Amino acid sequence: MTEQAKVPTIRFAGFTDPWEQRKLGDVASSFDYGLNAAATEYDGQNKYLRITDIDDETHEFSKSDLTTPLADLAMSADYLLKEGDLLFARTGASVGKTYLYRQFDGMVYFAGFLIRARIGEGADPEFAYQATLTDAYKKYVAITSQRSGQPGVNAQEYADYQLMLPSKTEQQQIGMTLRSLDDLITLHQRKYDKLVILKKSMLEKMFPKDGESVPEIRFAGFTDPWEQRKLGELCAISKGHGYSKADIRDAGTPLILYGRLYTQYESRIDDVDTFAVEQEGSLLSKGNEVIVPASGETAEDIAVASSVRRSGIIFGGDLNVVTPVNKLDPDYTALAITYSKAHDDLAKRAQGKSVVHVHGNDIAEVEVSYPSESEQKRISTAVLGLDNLITLHQRKLELLQNIKKSLLDKMFV
Repeated sequence: MTEQAKVPTIRFAGFTDPWEQRKLGDVASSFDYGLNAAATEYDGQNKYLRITDIDDETHEFSKSDLTTPLADLAMSADYLLKEGDLLFARTGASVGKTYLYRQFDGMVYFAGFLIRARIGEGADPEFAYQATLTDAYKKYVAITSQRSGQPGVNAQEYADYQLMLPSKTEQQQIGMTLRSLDDLITLHQRKYDKLVILKKSMLEKMFPKDGESVPEIRFAGFTDPWEQRKLGELCAISKGHGYSKADIRDAGTPLILYGRLYTQYESRIDDVDTFAVEQEGSLLSKGNEVIVPASGETAEDIAVASSVRRSGIIFGGDLNVVTPVNKLDPDYTALAITYSKAHDDLAKRAQGKSVVHVHGNDIAEVEVSYPSESEQKRISTAVLGLDNLITLHQRKLELLQNIKKSLLDKMFV
């Protein structure tokens, strides 16, 4: 190994010494297997940490389903976690997953399918934990865990993992920086999750339930009863033209393909990032349409809709195009198809097994509840505004996660 390879791509000012290679076992005072006990109802104080309690994304202790070990806790003090304890999942699909004990997690006992490395004075626990998020560590686990049965890594194999270590001071600075970034990611994740829950709660109450003529909650000033009619009475329904992925070009006329409704687009499509050369017979938007996929993997998948408010966009194959003629706002119609009882009605009409289909005449028979156009616009404005906020937090979250990944690549050797 060259001297150049013994330092990371980026490091903090003032640090110039080469990093040293050490086994994890050299910087941990002990490696211990967890408590072999069943879980019981949480007693309000003593928490039990199992592999499934470690969040796959954040690696934090998920406290949504707290339990207490069914054991004599007076005799189980050796399994209580303390500052500097780094846990490793030792078997199964989650092998290699790690968790660093935090004091705010309280009194925590760790379970039998976890291994505890008690990081000693020679290393910073946060640095050691962050090192387990790198590609080098993941590669080591992937190779080492190969077994004839369940994948697994034992305590000795974790102890043999080779770490590259700088001075303790540099370790602490790296660990502290990455921890601050983790806290920021967690903050945005929680904001995002709360907004998603808020949207779900709103949508459950903003459309009438079966047998009811008005929703549970309404905006102030609206009191008129809602109407209910079939979409075929309120909309013109047509089919997109047969474009495929092979027709996509770097430039040309904007094109919407049905598969993108699941992966890319929200309730309203404002920006299109795929293009094609317009063909004879192409169906182009006029800026007042709602699109529903004509095929997909499940009935639930295709009982969704997006509004298109821009003109000049090609509707590709496997798209049903629903154009409100009167009384319906396109944005509201897309939301109603996706989230109201019309969603369940449409899903029931989907046909097929490995691939399900929904046709224009199926959509025409779906009944939709709707208020006045002014109330429709009020509802769609509120929901789409929330969508924009959710997207904003999602993009911020993705940006921070990409920054974290880049730093893990460049701050470790």
